[in-house]
Amino acid sequence: MKKCYGFCLALFFGLTMGIPAAIPPAENLLPADTLFLLAAPDIDQARAASKVSPGWLLWSDPAMKPFHDKVMGKWNETFIAPFEQNLGIKISDFTELLKGQFTFAVTQNGWTGDDSTEPGILLLLDVKDKTDLLKTNLAKLKKKWIDDGKAIHTESVRGVDFTVVPLSTNDLASLLPHREPVHELGKPEKPAKPGLIVVGQYQSLLIVGNSLKAVEPVVAHLTGGSSPALRDDATFASDQGAQFRGSPLYYGWFNAKTLFGILASLPDPAPNPEAPTLTPPISAKAMLVASGLTGLKSVSLSYRESREGSQMDVFVSAPESARQGLFKILAASAKDTAPPAFVPDSAIKFSRWRIDLQKSWTELLKTVGGISPAYLSYINAGLDTANGMAQQKTPNFDFRRDLIGNLGDDVVMYQKAPAGADVKALRDPPTLYLIGSADPDAAGHALGSVLGLLGTPDSRDFLGHKIYSIALPGQRTSVSAPAAGRPFYYSSGNGYLILSMDESMVEEFLRSSDGKTAPLRSKPGLMEAAQHVGGTGGGLFSYQDARESMRISFNALKTVSAGSGAAQLMIPPAFRDWFDFSLLPDFDRVSQYFNFTVFGGSASTEGLAFKFFAPRPPQLK
Repeated sequence: MKKCYGFCLALFFGLTMGIPAAIPPAENLLPADTLFLLAAPDIDQARAASKVSPGWLLWSDPAMKPFHDKVMGKWNETFIAPFEQNLGIKISDFTELLKGQFTFAVTQNGWTGDDSTEPGILLLLDVKDKTDLLKTNLAKLKKKWIDDGKAIHTESVRGVDFTVVPLSTNDLASLLPHREPVHELGKPEKPAKPGLIVVGQYQSLLIVGNSLKAVEPVVAHLTGGSSPALRDDATFASDQGAQFRGSPLYYGWFNAKTLFGILASLPDPAPNPEAPTLTPPISAKAMLVASGLTGLKSVSLSYRESREGSQMDVFVSAPESARQGLFKILAASAKDTAPPAFVPDSAIKFSRWRIDLQKSWTELLKTVGGISPAYLSYINAGLDTANGMAQQKTPNFDFRRDLIGNLGDDVVMYQKAPAGADVKALRDPPTLYLIGSADPDAAGHALGSVLGLLGTPDSRDFLGHKIYSIALPGQRTSVSAPAAGRPFYYSSGNGYLILSMDESMVEEFLRSSDGKTAPLRSKPGLMEAAQHVGGTGGGLFSYQDARESMRISFNALKTVSAGSGAAQLMIPPAFRDWFDFSLLPDFDRVSQYFNFTVFGGSASTEGLAFKFFAPRPPQLK
C-alpha cells in the first residue's frame, strides 16, 4: 500500500512538474510605470463571443458577401500581401497562435518627456498550448531575416533570449505607421533615431518590445523578480476593483496623472525669431492645467458581451476636489434625463443633458483665461462690440444678462429620419434643440437681438407662439458675396428656448401637448435598457434607433458608387477605392442584426462615468 501511494505521488509530481505554470495576467507582468494598457484576458473567449455578436453575423451574412469581398480584397492587397512578402511568412501561420491573453502596453521606461529616451512599447501574447508552434514560427522568422542579410543579433534578458532587429535596416520599418519630420526654421534639423524591435519567448508567452529595457520588467516578473508591478499601483488597483469585475472581454487603462504630469513639467519652447507668429503664444502647461487634464488620475474602460447585449463602460477618475475646466463643465447634475413626453416615438436619435449652462459659461471663460488671458480679452471685447451693435436696435441689451442669464440646466435634442434618401439628406436630418429656461421668452428675445446683427428676423404666429426665422450666411462660392444660406428657426414655449434648421420640427414641438403623438419613452425595452447604463437619473442619457439609422444609411449609400464626389467626402482618400456601396444588399435582408442603443453618464465625487449598451436584437435571441 505504501509503495502504491509513493508511486502515485511520484507520478502526480512527475506529470505536474512537466506542465508549465499559467502565464500571470497583464497587471502582474507590466511594470508599475505603465502609462497605457489594452488587454483581452482570453482571446479564445473573445473570439467565441464575437462570432455570435450582431456585428460579426452581419459581416458574415451571405447577403454582404459582394461588399465584404471587395473590402477584404483591398485589405489583403494593401496590408497583408506586402507584410507577408517582406517577412517571408504567412499571417495564417500566426493566427493559430491567438489563444490566451493579448496585451498592448506603453510604459514610461525612463521617459521624461524629452527626446533622450522613448516610452516602452510592449506586445504580449499567451499562445497557451501552441508553445511549440510559436517556437517554430519564431525560428522561421529569424532564419528569414538572416537569409535576407538583416543585421540582427541575440541578447539574453534574465536567461530569456531575444532577437534584436534594428528597424533602420529592416523592411519592417516601411510597414509601420510614421509621419514625415517637421523642420522649424532657424533650428537645427534633428536626425531620426533608429528604432528596434525585440522578440522573445518565455514558455507560452510571446514578448515583443521596442527595446531590451522595455521587456526587462516583464521577464523579471515572469522569473520571480520582486520589482513593483502595475497591480501595485494604487490608482490601477482601485480602477481594477471597480471597473474590471465580471471577466470583461477587453479592458483598458490610461495613467493620466503621470502622462499629463510629465507634459506639464516640460518648459515651453523659447520664441523663435525666424518663425514669428501673429497670435499670442499659448503655454502647454497652462493649457493642461486650465483644461483640467492635470487633475485627472486615470481613465479606464471595459467591454462585455452577454445574452442581453453588448456593454462598454468608461470611467474618468477626476476627483471633484480637483476637477476644473472641461471636466467640471462635463459633470452633469444628477437629475431626470428620461425622454420627455413631447419627444415622439418617431425620433431616431435623442439626448438629454442636465448641465447648468450659466455655470458652464463661467467655467468656460475661466478656462480660456487660464490658457491665455489675451484670448479671454478678445472674447470679452467681441461680446462688448456685439452688445453695442445690438443696442442700436434693442437699447440696454446685454448678452451676458439677457441670454446667458436666462439659460437653465436642461438641454434636449431629438432627430427624425430625413425626408430624402440621398447622402445630402443623410448629412442634414431634421433636428430640434431645446434649452431649458426659467424665462424662455426673454431668452428668445435676447437670441433675436444677437441674430439681428445678421439681418432682420421674420416672424409668424403659430398656436399662440411666435416662430422667428433668419437666413444664415451661406458658403462663399466666389470672390463676391456668399451664397444665400438656409433659414434658422427659433421660438420659445413650454419652458424651453427652441432652435432648429427645420420649421416643421418647431411646429411639431409647439403642438406636442395635443396628446396625439406616441412618446419615445413608451418604446418597448427602452427603459429596461436604460438600467444597464445607470438609469435616467444620472444627468446624461441618449438613445439611437440603430435599425432605422442604418436603413437610412443603406438606402443613401447604395446610390453612391465608389469614387463619386459624395463618397469622397465621407471616406479618407487612401481608402476611397475600398468601398463600393452599390454592392450593399437591400436593408431588409440584414435588418435583423440591428436594434437600438442607449448611452448614460453621471458624475460622482470620484469622477465621471459613461456607459454604452446595445440590447441584442430580438431576432437573434
